[in-house]
Amino acid sequence: TQERKVNQIPSFDNHEIHWGFYLGWNNSGYKLTYKESSYPNTNIDFNSLGGFNVGLIADMKINNHFNLRLEPGLISNESTLAFIDNDNVVDFGNHTSTTIESTFLHIPILLKYSAFRLNNVRPYLIGGISYDYNFSSNQDSENDNHERQFRMQTHNFMYEVGFGFDFYFDYFKFSPSIRGQFAMTNEIYYDDPAKGPSPWTDPIASMATRSLFIKLAFE
Repeated sequence: TQERKVNQIPSFDNHEIHWGFYLGWNNSGYKLTYKESSYPNTNIDFNSLGGFNVGLIADMKINNHFNLRLEPGLISNESTLAFIDNDNVVDFGNHTSTTIESTFLHIPILLKYSAFRLNNVRPYLIGGISYDYNFSSNQDSENDNHERQFRMQTHNFMYEVGFGFDFYFDYFKFSPSIRGQFAMTNEIYYDDPAKGPSPWTDPIASMATRSLFIKLAFE
């Protein structure tokens, strides 16, 4: 006869509240929209170098299928920006590219829907909104791109969606997931108009994060 599969930690999902932590990798880019300006044929090219994320988990059971989660953490990533003029008439001076090294305090509130458990595996969907504080925004700096300083907004709001699987082991639950994160606000901080027209930020109507996360959670 076939040996029966043993369910590990069968009472885990009965807990009203449980805790954990996560770590992972992210790749972030930006969705750009442009507006009419004195520089109609300029644009920005991005190259994402990736980064890491780490944080804590607080999970509250709502019912057998839904959980409310708080996952505060830190996100770090790096990308390079190249300012391009397709007409070759704009003078960017010696500021034709820049590197953005960003560190965020990420505070999401998420709703998790879990399907029925099959032995020691349980698939789930997850989504919610977050507040992100950009420690590296340079928003308060008096220098801008005229002095080779690219600035972004400090306070941002995002939404994220994803899916994953809960794997049950003897003493813990391992939950890998893939998440997409999307900015709901314009993250660029415009150059000071008192310094004259800016070929770096004047053409941009909106600059919004688009990120892919791979999270490895231990609960």
